[in-house]
Amino acid sequence: MTTIYFEAIFDGMGWYEMRRQAGPARKRVLRAKRQALPGVKRRIKAQTVEFAVFGDSHVGYGNSLSIFKSLLPKAVSSGNKRFIIFGGDNTQAGADHGNNANVYYKDFKDTVTATLGSIPYKASIGNWEASTRSLFTQYLGAVAGQMNFPGTQGKVRYMWLDCALGQFTPASLNLLRNLDDRYFYIIDFHWPLRVQGITVDSSHVLSAAETSKFFTAIPAKAREKVLAIFTHHGHKFYRKLSNIYPGYTKTKFFVTGCSGDYKCKPGGNMGYYNATLTSSGSGYKMEAFIAH
Repeated sequence: MTTIYFEAIFDGMGWYEMRRQAGPARKRVLRAKRQALPGVKRRIKAQTVEFAVFGDSHVGYGNSLSIFKSLLPKAVSSGNKRFIIFGGDNTQAGADHGNNANVYYKDFKDTVTATLGSIPYKASIGNWEASTRSLFTQYLGAVAGQMNFPGTQGKVRYMWLDCALGQFTPASLNLLRNLDDRYFYIIDFHWPLRVQGITVDSSHVLSAAETSKFFTAIPAKAREKVLAIFTHHGHKFYRKLSNIYPGYTKTKFFVTGCSGDYKCKPGGNMGYYNATLTSSGSGYKMEAFIAH
């Protein structure tokens, strides 16, 4: 007599039944349809995307190009970078009435292209580039916009804005007004917001009125979807990880401006942020730490 018995098997994705037939041949037949057993949840593997954030490389000023050429390869060789953010004042383009702007943009772009290879990147516009917008767009693309954040299957959007002269442009504010709460967001622009407790020199921080324009432009339903805001210009590392503004309990806020010869204060150490974006169930979390 042939004996048939069943065994419940978990393969990492779900439970299914295996029917075994005893006897010389010991044939095995699998049921095609997996059946989830009560109280057992399917495991979802967390996905992590690594990226780096640079600010104020100031190529064309002092020893900035050499410093930038030293820092950028360190960021690229550390981990598995999927994206690089450059936060404005990438070049000293406005110096000397812009006479050397083309050379500075070319030096920056050539360094980035040679170092990053196929790694995508995006640059925001800074105050030292504001008077050379046509060259900025020629070398580095649009001054404001949004794109899918690499490695997130379109679930996270990256947005870069134009506040090069200390005010957000109408186009930048319009981008904020149209944030969709179906996605998560990482936002970058040059001037730091005036958040409570910030220790950056007040001359290098947006006004309270301009800060209010930024925060109130974002629809209430999308505010919890803003994972992080990266800013620069302050030549100092600063971060605030919660309650940066009323209604923004989870958004993380960062400042840097130390990727060239404009030294951070205090200490004078140049550097950038190493960051990770990690899926967590149906959401995402983001961490960023200073690297030198």
